[in-house]
Amino acid sequence: MLPKLNLPPLQARLQESDGKIWIFDGIRKKFIVLTPEEWVRQHLIAYLQAQGYARSLMKVEGGLSVNELRKRSDIVIYDREGKPWMVVECKNPLVPIDHNTLQQVAAYNVSLQARYIMVSNGMEHYYFATDWEKREVKRLEALPSFADY
Repeated sequence: MLPKLNLPPLQARLQESDGKIWIFDGIRKKFIVLTPEEWVRQHLIAYLQAQGYARSLMKVEGGLSVNELRKRSDIVIYDREGKPWMVVECKNPLVPIDHNTLQQVAAYNVSLQARYIMVSNGMEHYYFATDWEKREVKRLEALPSFADY
């Protein structure tokens, strides 16, 4: 059983197949094996949509390069010009968000150069703004409004 998260409840489409539980991802338009991280990702997608973020501007599990290694970002939200606006890193609810987690998403964002970063394990949520000209990152108290971009 997956834990109750510190996010609004999710109306998920689940199915069982091959002895596994699968959850429907509306962004990728297919069923994905339900892991704890995927549980967090699907909750965050629904939450972000409820906050005014357009599903059509979200990309899930997109490829990127970090120090010449191929990596996958959990969620990237693009602005209306097609530029990365926010990168979202999802973690298993049982994994605490620590310095290593923040370093991971910061490394991803060097490649993406998004203005905002969100890190969540479904229980704790952290938000950051990046000023690329000043090369500064500051912690925010709340999710940035997409209307402000």
